[in-house]
Formats: sequence, C-alpha cells, structure tokens
Amino acid sequence: MKSSAVSNPFSRREFIRTCSLGTAALASGSVLGFFNAAKALAASPSGAASYLFSLDQDWLFGGRWNGDSDYLQPGYPDSGFSTVTLPHCVSKLSWEGWTPSDWSGIWLYRRHFASREEFKDRRVFLDFDGIMTRAMPAFNGHALPEYCGGYLPFHYEITHLLKEKNTLAVAIDSRWLNVPPDGYPQGPNAIDFYEPGGIVRSVRLRAVPRIFISDVFAKPVNVTEPSRHIEVTCTVDAAVLPDGPLQIRAELMDGGRALASASKAFTLDQPCETQVQLTLSDLGDVKLWDLHAPHLCDVVVTLLSGGTPLHNYRVRTGLREARFELDGFFLNGRRLQIFGLNRHELFPYAGFAMPPRVMRRDAEILKGDFNLNMVRCSHYPQNPAFLDACDELGLMVWEEMPGWHFIGNDAWKDLAVRNVQSMVRRDRNRPSVIIWGVRINESANVPDFYKRTTAAAKELDDSRPASGAMDRYGLSGWSEDVYAFNDYHQNNKTGEMELKPPLPGVPFFFTEGVGQLIGPGSSIGHKYRRAGDIVWQERQAIYHAQMHDQAARHKQCAGVVAWCAFDYASGENPFNNIKCPGVADIFRIPKLGATFYQAQVSPTVRPVIEPNFYWDFGPDTPRGPGRNVAIFSNCERLDIFVADKKVASATPNRFSFPHLKYPPFFCDLDIEVPTVKNKAVYPELRIDGYVGADMVLSRSFSGDVAKDDFFLKADNTVLMADGADATRVVFRVVDQYGAPRPFANGAVTFKLMGPGILVGDNPFTLLDDSGGVGAVWVKTLANQTGNIVLEALYSIWNGDSQWSNARTISINALPNPGRAMTIV
Repeated sequence: MKSSAVSNPFSRREFIRTCSLGTAALASGSVLGFFNAAKALAASPSGAASYLFSLDQDWLFGGRWNGDSDYLQPGYPDSGFSTVTLPHCVSKLSWEGWTPSDWSGIWLYRRHFASREEFKDRRVFLDFDGIMTRAMPAFNGHALPEYCGGYLPFHYEITHLLKEKNTLAVAIDSRWLNVPPDGYPQGPNAIDFYEPGGIVRSVRLRAVPRIFISDVFAKPVNVTEPSRHIEVTCTVDAAVLPDGPLQIRAELMDGGRALASASKAFTLDQPCETQVQLTLSDLGDVKLWDLHAPHLCDVVVTLLSGGTPLHNYRVRTGLREARFELDGFFLNGRRLQIFGLNRHELFPYAGFAMPPRVMRRDAEILKGDFNLNMVRCSHYPQNPAFLDACDELGLMVWEEMPGWHFIGNDAWKDLAVRNVQSMVRRDRNRPSVIIWGVRINESANVPDFYKRTTAAAKELDDSRPASGAMDRYGLSGWSEDVYAFNDYHQNNKTGEMELKPPLPGVPFFFTEGVGQLIGPGSSIGHKYRRAGDIVWQERQAIYHAQMHDQAARHKQCAGVVAWCAFDYASGENPFNNIKCPGVADIFRIPKLGATFYQAQVSPTVRPVIEPNFYWDFGPDTPRGPGRNVAIFSNCERLDIFVADKKVASATPNRFSFPHLKYPPFFCDLDIEVPTVKNKAVYPELRIDGYVGADMVLSRSFSGDVAKDDFFLKADNTVLMADGADATRVVFRVVDQYGAPRPFANGAVTFKLMGPGILVGDNPFTLLDDSGGVGAVWVKTLANQTGNIVLEALYSIWNGDSQWSNARTISINALPNPGRAMTIV
C-alpha cells in the first residue's frame, strides 16, 4: 500500500507544513517513537561500542523526476539509473557559465542494502550530513518527514522499518524554495552565491544500544586560570527503562593519558531524553589550543549500568579562551589582531560536492599559504571536513547561519532559528569556532527575529559571543555581543580604502571589505579577473593591505576578515557567472591579490618575495610593469636587478603602511626594451632579499617567452580508493623559472589511465577567461586500487606552427581503511 505522503509528495500547499513537521520530529529525538519492550536492554550485547556504516557508495541516480508517483517505493524500476558515489551534484558543471536551470528541479536517488548482524537488538539511525536543498526520503516505502535546508545534518530513526533487504529512496528538490538562504522573490540570481543541488555530503547508518548517549557538549571554563575546568553536558536517549540506576563517567584524554575524570549516577522513570551534567576539574598540565600549537584532546563519556559499559561517546575539543573586548580580541589572554578572509565552499565542476581531502586543502591554503589566523564561513555552516582541518591547523572560525540579505515569512524565520540550533549543536565542541553569526548577512534589523536567533545560540552554548555582519553603520536596532561591519568605503578622490572608525562602547571588527570595489567612487562593477585589466589586478593586493593597515590603527578594532579568499559562482555582478573578488581564483590558484597575504609571515618561517605584477612585455605592458609597482616581501631590504644590472635597493614603505608588520616595497620598473637587429631583447628580472646582512632569498623572472614551459602538479600523489577521494591538479604556462606567464592561451587535453576519473573540462581551453591557468581534479573509483596516470598535453598555434608540451603525473589509489564500514 502506498503512503499518501509518497503518492503526492510535491504539493506546494503542504510544503511549509511538512518542513515544519520534519523540524519538530527531529527536535524530539526519535522520529518513529520509542520502543516498548522493557526487556530489550537485557538482550543487548554488553560493551560500549556503536557501529557506523557508510552509505556513500553504490547510490543509484535517476536524474530528474519524471512525474511517476511511486518512485519512492521499493519495487520502483531503477536498473537504468547510473551508479554514483557521494558527495554528488545533480548536474554536470563546467568551471564557469553556471545557470540555476542546470540544477533546478526534483532529482531521484536510491540506495539498496542488506541488514546486518550488528543491527540486532540495537537502534538504527539514518544520518544525512547535507542535502541541497529539500530532502524527501522514504525507507522501505515509508515516507519520512521532509527536511528543508542544505547546510546542516539531520537524522531519522529507522529501527522499526528495517528488513533483511532495504531500500532508501530520496527525492532532492533543488528549486528556489522558501528556505534560508533562498526565498528572495527575484530568484536565485538575486543572492550572491549559487547552490547546485544534490546529496552533497555523506550519508551513514548508525547502530547504537537501546539506551545511548546522543550528544556531549564539553565546555571549557576559565582555561587561563588555575581553576580551569570542563563542564560536560551529556544527553542520554532511552527507548527502554533499565533495571536500576545508570551511571555516566567522563574522562579528559590527552592521547592515551587520562588527565581528569568524573562520574555521576542517575535514574530514569520513563523512556525519554535526559541531560546529565558533570565537571572535569583538576586538569593539571593540560595544554591549550592556540594558533601555532593547536592542541586537541578528547572527552570520552561512558554510559554504564551496574558497572557494565553500555555505550561511549567521544568528542574532540581543545581548551582555549577567546574574548572580544573593547580593546580588541584576546586569545588565551593575549591580544591578537584578527587577520582573515571570507570563504565560499563552491568548487568548479562539482559545486558543494567535493570530498573531505579537497575541503581540507582549502584550510591548508588559508593557513599555510595566506597566513591567516581566521576564516569566516560565508554565508552558511560549512563542511565538517573543512572545520576539522581548522581545528587541527589552528585557524579560527566565524560560523554563521545560512542567509544573505533576505528575511522571509514566519515559516522561513522558524527554519532560520532551527538552523542556528543545528549549527551550534553540531560545532560547539570545536575550539576553532570563536563566534556565532546569528544574523542574516547584511540584513535589515528585525529585533524580535534576532532576539530569537541569539537566544537559540545562547541556550545551547553561552561560551561564545553572538554577532552578525552589518552593512548599516550604527547601533540602532542592534543587540548582539560583537559589532561586525562590512566596510567597502573608498576615498572618492584617491580611490584608497577609507574605513569607518570603530563604534564606541562595543567590541568591533570588520567582516568584509575590498571585494569588487574599484574607486574612486562607490561601484561594484570591476572584477579582479586573472584575465582582466592588469592595473586593477595589481590594485587588489594594495587595497587589502590598506584595509588591514587602517583597521590596525584603532586599538578597539579586533581586526579584519576581508572579502574574499576564492572566486565563486554567482549571479550577482559576475563574469560568465563567476564572481571574481577572490585573492585566488575558483581553482584556488593565487592571483596577484594574494601577494599581500603570502608575505605576512616571519622570514624565519619562510622568506617571501612576491611581485605584485607580472614580468611581462605583452600588449598591455610593453615597457614592463611600469612605475611605482609593489613587491610584497617579509625581507628587510630588496636589491632589484634588470639584465643583471642593479636598478634599485628598496625598503618597506612603513610611511604609507605604518601598522603592517610586513609592508610592501615600491620601485620603478619602466623598462626601455633594447633591440638587436631590430628584434626586442626582453631582459630578466632578479630580486634578492636580505634580512640583516644575509641574503635569504633570490628570485628570477624571465622576459624570454621562447623559454616558457608548461607546469602540471597534483596536490596529492596518494588517494584512497573509496570512489570519492580526489586531488586537485593545477596547470599553467610559466617562464623558465616557474613564475606565472599571464594570458597564455591554447588548449590542454587530458588522458587518464588507471582506476580513476577526471573531474573537469577536457579539453580545457586557455582563453581570456582563465588567464592562462586552470585545474582539474582526479577522483578514485570505489574499491579499485592501483596507479592512476594523468597525461596533459598543452598545445598552442603560433602562426602556421603548433607548439606543444606534455606532462605526466602519477597518483597511487590505495585501499580505503575508512572511518566507517561501507554497507552493501
């Protein structure tokens, strides 16, 4: 018999009601209710283990829904569906030119699997980490409550529905819906990022005892004081009544060493969810989590009955104190200037559907290459794999609720409040997260709504401040803990950044700036495209340097998180539907705008010389870079040579940038190009960098394009053969010293051999849009190990002749140990 919810799943009239139903059901704990069998506990095996089974492999993707009413039923014919691995995007995308029609629609996924011995006498939950945007699942033909929202996890208890052979069917609605951040009447081009649909994060089965620990919040308190301790709140979910009292034991573990423990007995008089609180004190010599020593530890909570372990729950955390005060931001008691960028999670070819390794790579770039100490997750909670990397690398995080400008009706607001709750529950144990964004980015003041979102965050976690990015300068209608301002102001005459001073009496910092503004005057028409105007490419880094310098003038200002790290797909002021305010492009390859950030590191860590120009004598720069060009470096002195002749000795411009630790250098490089037999001879550039009397770095740049080369490099040469793992492969045209050559064209053709697939355009045409660079990703095949060989052939026509160059990389696909067993 068909469920009525299944046979008519897409009623617009029922849409908000069913989303609300799903929310209420999820909040109550067990969607399908509690067990009544009082003796079930005695039948459960002893031990503290639960079981996780990955469902990421072996999905069947049926494409767009064709109108069949029985598609969620177990017997629906799916032999013609294609086999896919999660994460998965519903539409095939290029790196640019996206349009919402590519993914707008309802899409079908199915997954078959057998029951397992581990499910016996246990409760089984179906966990989704993220579906874009509305999920309509059914399990063995039973419709489960719909879930609306693409960026946060949700789960269902399916214990009563399990059979020997099981079918999970999911319809994904990726149309423009009344769901944050969507809902804007003008449609998807009205907000500043696209949202390609799909099952974009992992899915798993979780088998746990009848009584189990469903959540643990380990809140560090007074960590810089001798009285430091951890307040542990444990949520216990009981489907049956135990025979007697239960006990909770919590331990703070540093590797294999127990630093502290506490226990408490409690009783249950009915099946329910209950919270038990403990305090871990006398923490001894526990190390703190900090930027350069991000020490992590575990809080392990065990549920016992009569001294026998029933279940344990482990959370990773770190002890640190993060405070926003009237005189700035303090981490573990010391003042720290925030130095950050915003990040969108959109990737070429795949949208949000990239695996953990690729997500982690973004954090490595931000921390290791751009020297950031903070990232803002704009404008939604981001992939747990990215946040895991932030915890591990020492990169602080601003995390915020999904949204952009628009605030919808009451049902929309209810979903937004639920998003705040889910975001805080998911990530409140992370030491990297230092502030909750509880306002819709750059939205109007709606006091009653924002009282609800703030209260929702504070109820679940009162250890972090609440904030929200404002584009209105003033305190009227504002009620959060930290004033965060998006400031794009520039001087109308000079075009320089001209930031507002901090508002008095409140903690203050900047959460956006620079972006696409061009000055003089206010405009967002310019795009910092790698293939665009070189003059404007060079100004991007200067504007970022000006913003950070000006913010540091005010002791009250905690710092800057500027706009933004990476280009991304957008319908608002884009070029071919890619918006270009990033200091790196959508492939995560640094542009000239990144040179400022790359130099902001001690030379004892690594000396840096990054010209804020291309050494090029093309049509746009026939005399080289020109006058008063910038070089970003952390050296104390730069000696500059053209054709082996010293033309300048430069020192940092501390007059114009007095508050930067490593200001830019400036020099004149307007070159009179010599000729020999009426042929131009383009000279080399060499820059020697000194710290004290020691030369710590020398870089050379060639003017001779005849010696240019083709560069190909993979981020990783070892992958896991799980069908999802992937690595980026960057390609570009470079000079003989490896420096980027701008505006190269031609085409790159790929040939892949071995157990992998290519994710990207093939061929990739290096025309005006990409600026002579690009990337593809190599992805493994599920359970197929061996050597993957990628050959890239670069070809370009010069007049009547073709010049080509081939490069090859090798990647080893290893057996996947996995954190969770795959279920088939």
